[in-house]
Amino acid sequence: MEMAKKGKKYRAIAEKVDHSKRYNFNEAIQLATESAYAKFDETVDIAVKLGVDPRHADQMVRGTVGLPHGVGKEVRVLVFVKGEKEKEALDAGADYAGADELIEKIQSGWLEFDKTIATPDMMGTVSKLGRILGPRGMMPNAKLGTVTFDVGKAVKEIKAGKIDFKVEKAGIVHAPMGKVSFGSGKLSENISAFMDTILRLKPSTSKGTYLKSIAISTTMGPSIKIDPVYVKDILAK
Repeated sequence: MEMAKKGKKYRAIAEKVDHSKRYNFNEAIQLATESAYAKFDETVDIAVKLGVDPRHADQMVRGTVGLPHGVGKEVRVLVFVKGEKEKEALDAGADYAGADELIEKIQSGWLEFDKTIATPDMMGTVSKLGRILGPRGMMPNAKLGTVTFDVGKAVKEIKAGKIDFKVEKAGIVHAPMGKVSFGSGKLSENISAFMDTILRLKPSTSKGTYLKSIAISTTMGPSIKIDPVYVKDILAK
């Protein structure tokens, strides 16, 4: 009965969305937040299809962005570090910090964390975890600022709402933009920061249309298409 009930709710919400229309950002955000019906605070996600071929290294779009209002969930940060840097990491808000004991724990199947950071001198040892953390997108990465001796700064940035993203094989970038409870204003500001970063990361080798399509959706809701022409409007705020 619950599945049928849920199906009816989804269909009722989906009927409000004109799937032949491409909305502007304000309309889409408003429609998405008004359409949320789950008993939990749904996440608002964005999907951007780019005119790039990720198979070519010079067209890989990957980066980080500090969302002004975070993503609405507590991010558990683990730092691979030795000596005095361990205290620095914990003082900055890291949930776990250490070296060999954490590596052994992870090798035994423990994965109670969301993001990892490592000092450069730890990467030789941390590389043992490549098969475990790599497929989950959880390996420390210098390009994303998570292999650094400035562990305090890295921890604070992640805790404050810094996210990383990477274009997938199909040329699509997915990222969470916050919770429905944020309201339109905060979601709009988060999306603005994200889209600004996406535009700045445009590869010089990308020809033709860079922003092919944009869509937002809530955890349980339908996809709402946005016309890329409206990007300039959200960035102007």
